[in-house]
Amino acid sequence: MRNFELETFFSTWEFTARHHMTASDMESMSVRVLLSLADPQDREDFGSLRLGYTQTWGADDLRELVAGTYETLSAENVLCLAGAGEGIYAAMRVLLEPKDHAIVVVPNYQSAETIALEVCEVTGVALHEEHNWQLDIAEVEAAIRPNTRLVSINFPHNPTGALMAHDELAALVELCRKHDLILFSDEVYRGVELERDDRMTQVADIYEKGISLNVMSKAYGMPGLRIGWVASQDTDALQKIERYKHYLSICNSGPSERLAVVALKHRETILDRNRALVARNVVKLEALFNDFPSLFQWQRPKGGCVAFPKYTGPDGVEAFCKSLLKDSGVLLLPASVYKSELMDTPVDNFRIGFGRDAVFEEGLKAMRSHLETHYGEFRR
Repeated sequence: MRNFELETFFSTWEFTARHHMTASDMESMSVRVLLSLADPQDREDFGSLRLGYTQTWGADDLRELVAGTYETLSAENVLCLAGAGEGIYAAMRVLLEPKDHAIVVVPNYQSAETIALEVCEVTGVALHEEHNWQLDIAEVEAAIRPNTRLVSINFPHNPTGALMAHDELAALVELCRKHDLILFSDEVYRGVELERDDRMTQVADIYEKGISLNVMSKAYGMPGLRIGWVASQDTDALQKIERYKHYLSICNSGPSERLAVVALKHRETILDRNRALVARNVVKLEALFNDFPSLFQWQRPKGGCVAFPKYTGPDGVEAFCKSLLKDSGVLLLPASVYKSELMDTPVDNFRIGFGRDAVFEEGLKAMRSHLETHYGEFRR
């Protein structure tokens, strides 16, 4: 299997760069702060927990709380997993066979295409930068073959922050229903949209063959818990994924489950905080880019805490990111990290994150200083 370019890049730089400005998660909180939200019983449950195995499907109360984040589902429609990565891996392995064909949006989180490609033929469908990274449903339809089994989407999108309009999502669901296709929907940034009215309906709520993937890592800002889930009306599909989980994590961490229960009981408090943070930070980011309009083409993301601006400077994005890291300690993800085996991808863009607090402020200051020092002639 091809190296996971993003994770390989991060294994070198994520914890050594002075300013991590490409983080894909929201600001995290300490265990102490999270437990301060808990009621006495939840604090007692956490403190008295015995460190044994847990249920493969996930704790009953955790699954009930996850189900409560959907409009139509119950606990039986939820399978908990060790982060979103296990969900993508297990789902692609059990839902696809060598004779099948899958369709994946591009650019993407690499495992969405790489794992599927290990199993069957895959076609990429582009999100077009010139159309605000929108998915063209007609292009999805044109990519369907007689043996197509699954369509994989990711909205709010990583790395562009794009969302689908409500009518476009409905049209995609109807297309999948017409051709009896599984719609696998990575929804890990749902909850931190810049405009709440733009929030998309979850696929598992509106399509009988839809599978929604989510996690505590991104919108909630708790990647250290390693708690994710897939939700679906199709309990047979969930059963197949659960059987495959026996070969992977087997079960989730008990302490992580207790902490996830606390977080989900206070999800609106946490998500309100995180939405306010991205709303503040995106304005500061725009101010920086607006001061150097001939260096950057910026499209405001609609959801999530990452964006994918285009670098238009004379040295190219790869050299720019390398110089920014070497000279000023600012880490960004250049376009090469998002290359695809399926089709050409943008070559001049970079991923920047804006979901953190003090780290973002310090990184933004370092980035501005770098631009003024090395690119002062391009300042407005």
